[in-house]
Amino acid sequence: MAPAGSGKTTTLVARIAWLVATGADPGAITAVTFNKRAADEMASRVDAALEPLGLAAGSVRVKTFHALGREILADGGQRVEPLLDREVVLRDMWPDITRGALRRLDDAFSRLKLDVAVSAAEVGTDPEPGPIARAFLAYEQALDDAGGLDFDDLVARALRLLEASPPLLRRWRAKCEHLLVDETQDVDRSQLRLALLLGAPANNVFFVGDDDQTIYGWRLADVRRVLGLAADLAGLTRFDLTVNYRCPRMVVERAVRLVSHNRERFVKAITAGPNSGGRLVLAPDGSDDVVRVRRVFASWPDDGGSRAILARTNAELLPGVAVAVELGIPFRAARVRLLTEDHRIDSILRLAAQAGDARTPLLARLVNLGRHGFELPPADSSYRSGPSAARSTADPRESEEELPLEPAELLAALIGWAAPYRTLADLSAAVAHNRARIFELRRDDASLTLATAHSTKGLEFDHVAVIGLDAGRFPSGRSLRDAAEPGRALEEERRLAYVAWTRARRTLTLVYDPAAPSPFMLEAFSPAELGLEGQ
Repeated sequence: MAPAGSGKTTTLVARIAWLVATGADPGAITAVTFNKRAADEMASRVDAALEPLGLAAGSVRVKTFHALGREILADGGQRVEPLLDREVVLRDMWPDITRGALRRLDDAFSRLKLDVAVSAAEVGTDPEPGPIARAFLAYEQALDDAGGLDFDDLVARALRLLEASPPLLRRWRAKCEHLLVDETQDVDRSQLRLALLLGAPANNVFFVGDDDQTIYGWRLADVRRVLGLAADLAGLTRFDLTVNYRCPRMVVERAVRLVSHNRERFVKAITAGPNSGGRLVLAPDGSDDVVRVRRVFASWPDDGGSRAILARTNAELLPGVAVAVELGIPFRAARVRLLTEDHRIDSILRLAAQAGDARTPLLARLVNLGRHGFELPPADSSYRSGPSAARSTADPRESEEELPLEPAELLAALIGWAAPYRTLADLSAAVAHNRARIFELRRDDASLTLATAHSTKGLEFDHVAVIGLDAGRFPSGRSLRDAAEPGRALEEERRLAYVAWTRARRTLTLVYDPAAPSPFMLEAFSPAELGLEGQ
């Protein structure tokens, strides 16, 4: 068990080096992790650790679960191309599908494939299939017609193939004589089944993870899977890493105080490292988010350190991007798209120019466009970050993202943005200027990162500010309302806050509304510390 900042990757890499140094065949060692970024980092570190032992780069297999599944399928003579984007397939099948319906189908199909582990043939035996089952059968038929598979199939089909082919299973068990699994708390049911199947019967399996960082419930991760590992593996031994070497002492103490409110977790000691200098800053601020972000920027020391603004959702990061653009600060915000970056805006502006009298005021022309109805081209895939977008690549989704705005929502957002401008020409010029400014400042090498808490697990920054720690925002009111088990959803939200807080190396700033602070702030701090006495 490896808490935030405790050196889990260092521990895993050290074990690989120890295995090789004590005689293990490098070709019989496989390390598996959750996403491509983590796999690339681990592979680089493993290669560096094994170089003194005379091993060439790539001697030890380091894969994501999906890349491993793809390799198994290819080895078994199964097709692995083309890998289709589920959202694209569903929108081709049902062009008028709503965002909500797409989300529900995406989640249901993943649960059928990975959690329940049923095939289309098995679902098809139901004499009276319901609407989800019928949609699943139609979707699977569309995949077959295209001769392809989706991201979930890489693991689901690999499992079925191994179970059906004893020679293939023997071959892959030999390649996984020593199996190391990173980020175990993130695995779904099928990924864990794959690991246990490959590790059997010797079970030379080394799991590294942290129950307190189980935050991908919408990707079918379940903290109970980590907590119940001992039931699946007789003789499993648990070792606790206990020191957070990353964060200032006060950050460690309050983050642990917060997550200790969870009932579904291992009880364990977590302490700060010996060089745990730094600060935790409480920032009560009832202003709007733009003002809040400006104040955070002004408060950070000019020391050249890396910086991050973290929030619960991408929408809450938009003011941060807007302030960075306003102040001319280079930034990274990989999953955040501003209104002007959606090129469907150009189509709206063209339609507005063609419709009605040119003398009609700008806002009235835009409103009239919505009243009379209009059609837009599909959202550019480069701006899509929906539930299946990442499944079509080699890197699974790391962040709970929104789908592209529907046309009516996009028009409403543009109407709000257009208020300061008098004419379509003025608005078009402002859009073009804003795009150029964003293009100039959005840089991969920027020291400022704006990201959701979901997308920063495994990362760290010198200075971190978590904004929006307000009631109803963090924890997410929507997530709790929509959850089948609100109590368990609240615990995941609490783990998400723990992850966000423990990204900080030097300073952590927590921004909250003193009139309505997040319950997490009340759990981690006293009313006096929050300045709430007498309210």
